[in-house]
Amino acid sequence: MKKLIATLLTLMMLLPEYALAEEKALPPVPGSGNVTLPLDEYNRLLDLASKPVHKADTPPVPYTMKRADLKFHVRDESVQGTVQLQGEILRRGATKVPLTTGMAILDARQEGKSLPLELENGTHTAVLAGPSDFAVTLDAGLPLSIEAGKASFSLPVPAAGSARLTFIVPGDRTNVRINPGIITSRSSEKGQTVIEATLIPGQPANIWWTTREVAVPVVPKEVRFLSDVKTLVSVSESDIRIAALADISVVQGEPTQFEIEIPAGYEVTGTTGASVESTEIESGILLLKVTGPAQRAHQFLISMEKSIAATKTDAPFLSFKSAQRETGEILIEGAGTIELTAKEAGGLKRIDTKETNPYLRSLARFPMQAAFRYHKQPNETPSLALEWMRFPDSSVLSAVAERAVVTTLVTTEGRSLTEVKLVIRNQAQSFLKVALPGGASILTAEIEGVKVKPVEGPDGNRIPLVRPGLRTSDSYTVSFVFMHSGAPFAKRGGSDLALPKMDIPINLLQWEVFLPERYKVKDFGGDAIAANLLPPVSQDVSGAESDGDITGIPVAASMTNYESVSLLPGQLGGLIVDSSGTVVPGTRITVTQVDTGASRNVVTDSSGRWVVSNLPSGRIKIVANHPGFNQLVSQINYDGSRPMPTVYALNAGALAESVEVSANNGNVDLQSLQRDAKKKAEKQQYAASVNVANLQQRVSGVYPVRIDVPRAGSSYHFVRPLVIDEETKVSFTYKSK
Repeated sequence: MKKLIATLLTLMMLLPEYALAEEKALPPVPGSGNVTLPLDEYNRLLDLASKPVHKADTPPVPYTMKRADLKFHVRDESVQGTVQLQGEILRRGATKVPLTTGMAILDARQEGKSLPLELENGTHTAVLAGPSDFAVTLDAGLPLSIEAGKASFSLPVPAAGSARLTFIVPGDRTNVRINPGIITSRSSEKGQTVIEATLIPGQPANIWWTTREVAVPVVPKEVRFLSDVKTLVSVSESDIRIAALADISVVQGEPTQFEIEIPAGYEVTGTTGASVESTEIESGILLLKVTGPAQRAHQFLISMEKSIAATKTDAPFLSFKSAQRETGEILIEGAGTIELTAKEAGGLKRIDTKETNPYLRSLARFPMQAAFRYHKQPNETPSLALEWMRFPDSSVLSAVAERAVVTTLVTTEGRSLTEVKLVIRNQAQSFLKVALPGGASILTAEIEGVKVKPVEGPDGNRIPLVRPGLRTSDSYTVSFVFMHSGAPFAKRGGSDLALPKMDIPINLLQWEVFLPERYKVKDFGGDAIAANLLPPVSQDVSGAESDGDITGIPVAASMTNYESVSLLPGQLGGLIVDSSGTVVPGTRITVTQVDTGASRNVVTDSSGRWVVSNLPSGRIKIVANHPGFNQLVSQINYDGSRPMPTVYALNAGALAESVEVSANNGNVDLQSLQRDAKKKAEKQQYAASVNVANLQQRVSGVYPVRIDVPRAGSSYHFVRPLVIDEETKVSFTYKSK
């Protein structure tokens, strides 16, 4: 009882102190009373008190995946590494987050602690608490596919805001490729290649690279091939040169190179071919490495040379090692004045030089001396002993005219005015002796456009061939004009025209006769040939540009532009025209072999024609470009054994615009073009050239003579080769229209 009373007294003593402490902790409370508010404020407070309490907004998505960092490396026959995922849980409580699909997950960690995963329909998911940021690390593995020379795997990329990959593959400078994705860094060190790349989130990336792993080797078939070598041997004063056209036909196997033994003393100066990848010379053996081992045919052009001091030697024969059959031709040519004898043995058969392959003859630049054909047999080796004797060159002509361009204007009174232009090569001749026809006289003469004074002598007129300051080492132009009185034209009859004798040889004389329009002429005769009876002036369709209209004869009147191109096996060519059918010279043609990528470039000649030679069969792409026209692109399947010429029409437009045509709709009707060409040629055949117009203008006030030259009429063209100190005559009959 006493203890209870003591305890109560103690509590009573402590209670005031506790109350005082609590009183100090609480804020002061205002005294009670009334508060006066405006009615509007009171109503507003009532409205606020009646509104429901606003609840917090719920996030639209439960989580976000911000970033994915993938680091993998190749180990044996698999790809292993880690996937680091960073994101944020937006809702309270537990949230199920899908992490990755398509990987073998070896371990999962969050903040260094093991994280349990759940597999749902092939997707690894984790239950994470939120709201908070999270970082998950996955140890993963992927299968690696290894083929012959190639390794690859498919990498599933997590659907994150960004995805970056670091990939390590064995080997220095290994060519790793990723699709889709962008490689941002590539480095090599310690026998490894490190790739850094940016990937597309949520889209699988295919990764592959070349390896040294190869499939089980297959025993290659024995290589069997046939060789045909056509050789040109050029004998000059100081050396012997050979150019060999080699055709290889593969019968079995896939050869990667061909071997040729280099003849003793010879040096290889060039090797070309559509399938040649590289060439090497090892211990006197020329190695030709080719790009397409599966190709059945190969063509090579090989050139060699050897210095000589003697007047006899043995002609070399190029031989391909391991060839099952060797055939060929050999053509001998000699430079300069030479008498050459050739003694054959070992199965060589002498043939006429005209019987040799046309491609081989096209390589010759000097007179051909002998030709042989051979087929090597196991028990014999062909040999050819050459011996020659040289003779000193004879003296050259003092002067020669490379060509003469003659223009004659005939008046209705029968008088004629003739201009003769000579392209001279002069060594030592000072004057040109001219024997004029009876009743003719020289009016004026010029050397390279500078007037000179003709001299009249008892045995004929003489025109100076030199003047001060003239360089006679190069060809130059000498011209003169003479007038002939002639006989007046009647209603019908005949007439003769003649050119004077000149005491220098003329290689080619081209004569244009302009007759009045009122007379219809026919039955031409004389010792000159009508130009329209000759074949086309040029048959060169190799792409080289001609010198233009050097004769003054219109091109349309001297050749048929639309003649079909004659093609040999292995050639591809044709015509390029515009939409109206007019040929388009100077068009750049690019011919590309689609399977190999090899390209050839040619340019159409003045007749719009082009040809590419030594072209193997296969898919061919043809591209034609010319300023002012749209680019034309055509793809064809080319058969080299049966080449057919093509005709393509260019459309006017910008060069940047390209028009693709097929082998059928790109071609133009060749027969229709030929008919149109003949019509145009008939109209232009008798059109006057610029030489006639120039001569008409000079007659008007330059020449010291008055002559009534007709302004309208027809031109007739004649040609005569190799004129040596003799007159050239043309006769015809006429009648008035």
